[in-house]
Amino acid sequence: MATAQDSFAISDGVVEAVITPAMGAGLRRFDYIARGMREPLFRPEPEGGARRPFDLASIVLVPWSNRVSGGGFSFGGTRYPLEPNLTGEVFPVHGNGFSSAWQITEQSRRMAVLTLESTGPGPFRYAAELAYGVGGGRLTMSLDVENRGDATLPFGVGFHPWLVRSPETQLLAPAQAVWLEDERHLPLGDRPTTIPSDWDFATFGPLPAGFINNAFTGWNGKASTVWPERGLRLDIEAAPPLSDFIVYSPGAAADFFCFEPVSHPVDAFNLPGQPGLTVLEPGQTVAATATFRVTVP
Repeated sequence: MATAQDSFAISDGVVEAVITPAMGAGLRRFDYIARGMREPLFRPEPEGGARRPFDLASIVLVPWSNRVSGGGFSFGGTRYPLEPNLTGEVFPVHGNGFSSAWQITEQSRRMAVLTLESTGPGPFRYAAELAYGVGGGRLTMSLDVENRGDATLPFGVGFHPWLVRSPETQLLAPAQAVWLEDERHLPLGDRPTTIPSDWDFATFGPLPAGFINNAFTGWNGKASTVWPERGLRLDIEAAPPLSDFIVYSPGAAADFFCFEPVSHPVDAFNLPGQPGLTVLEPGQTVAATATFRVTVP
């Protein structure tokens, strides 16, 4: 069995995922390895290895996704402060699961289970279990989070893969509305709006040529991306509470785009009604699962 400092691979002979417990239990790679070749599905870590979690192919989001504004949030009549956690960011981003060392509790050729016990950030005290499994060309990521603190708190979860982007890449991801963002990457207004035509992924279409970094809501949990020039398709499925997704890409010249199944919009802690967050009493849990299945059309 690998130690917490090592990376290790799980594979079913069709796909292979490389897990790095010490760096947030993230993935260094997720590749299609059949047909005698290796085709990255998620953008692999850079040559020479990942130096920070955002160099990885995928990270896990817990106990929330994206940014929290205003120095924290209020819940149940109590104000809870949160400090920024990344250099250059004025807001705390993505919780702390992605930047913590996880422990391996189970490992085999096709699966791994990792755990984290966290005393923070801010008021959050939680235990998380993350399971990766492969089979039939499918990668399954499952996250279970238990509130181990004394206070009832809202929690958020999600997965943050960087998918390969090429000039021919197309995306299918039907949604009902989109949250616009301001210059601080926070929601513009307190409710989502109609999806612009060049961001409408109700049918297969190209990614927008310009910058995009937006949360989409009213998602049915199914999405697909195709790379016609490579003859590959990746089908994505997620179940509630992962009812939103975020699409991020700097633009057409980038070699990646992020498709993040998440439970809530950006800064949900400070939006009316705290949409998408799951309120956990001490000892209660929230679970989330997403699958990524490769096919050859």
